[in-house]
Amino acid sequence: MRKRVLFLLLLLVGCHEVWAWGFYAHQRINQQAVYTLPAEMIGFYKQHLPYITEQAVAPDKRRYAVPEEGARHFIDLDVYGDSAAQKLPRFWETAVKQFSLDTLQRHGIVPWHIGLVQYQLTKAFKHHDLQRILRLSAELGHYVADACVPLHTTRNYNGQFTNQRGIHGLWESRLPELWAPEYDFFIGPAQYLQNPSKTAWEIVARAHAALDSVFSVEKQLTQTFSEDKKYSLEERGATTVKVYSREFSQAYHLGLHGQVERQMRLAVHLVASYWYTAWVDAGQPDIRNLTPLTPEQKQQLELEKTQYQTGEHDARES
Repeated sequence: MRKRVLFLLLLLVGCHEVWAWGFYAHQRINQQAVYTLPAEMIGFYKQHLPYITEQAVAPDKRRYAVPEEGARHFIDLDVYGDSAAQKLPRFWETAVKQFSLDTLQRHGIVPWHIGLVQYQLTKAFKHHDLQRILRLSAELGHYVADACVPLHTTRNYNGQFTNQRGIHGLWESRLPELWAPEYDFFIGPAQYLQNPSKTAWEIVARAHAALDSVFSVEKQLTQTFSEDKKYSLEERGATTVKVYSREFSQAYHLGLHGQVERQMRLAVHLVASYWYTAWVDAGQPDIRNLTPLTPEQKQQLELEKTQYQTGEHDARES
């Protein structure tokens, strides 16, 4: 009786919302991406694998401490009408003039931000800046992975408008935690991206196209599962939490026909490809023995970053 009362109370507060892929999935994506790099890069990345893996979740950890961070993880394509991924301006300054900075921040900037971080990583490779290469690699992996998530492309990111609240955590965290050990991460080697900015928009367009099944499969299953079968209680450390039951999660997993696995595999391949492209565009520097930047080099790097953000730099996002 006591457990039943506790279960009902937990149902009232709703499922715990999980942002992004969830810590496990983000770390797994960065980790697997390392193993698809070419011989000239894999030794360096394997040497720093713990950092690349652990820091994959750094952007999520600072979401609530840095006001502008949240917008970097998503884009509400449905706000901008049909074919938004094809029609929205690729140049950041053009987008700001057309929609205003407030509007863009409110509805997400992940494709533009991927372009910025890619540019910064390329510069870090050119300057042999060990610390920035590692930090930007880990964080670029996070943003690219987020762009692969269908629920990061809609205002209805957690099913709050369709009576499906909690679907965010179900798709991005619960399914990978339960089934990722069975996913096939044997994918091809990293590839050079001819236009990384264009690729970022293609990523969100593909993710957005998968939204219908994300919502429709969950809705159909909810009609066949009672509330106490849809959810269960699990011990997480010293806390008892309400989660989607294994039975419901498995049914959702099967109903999506491998969608989460496909998007996770895509994220792994793209993360490695963005790293590889930055390295190639930097001139394929030898990264086996890197030394910190001089103060003068750091100052120049910050100047170039400022020029890029204000549109003065001849950026590659055309």
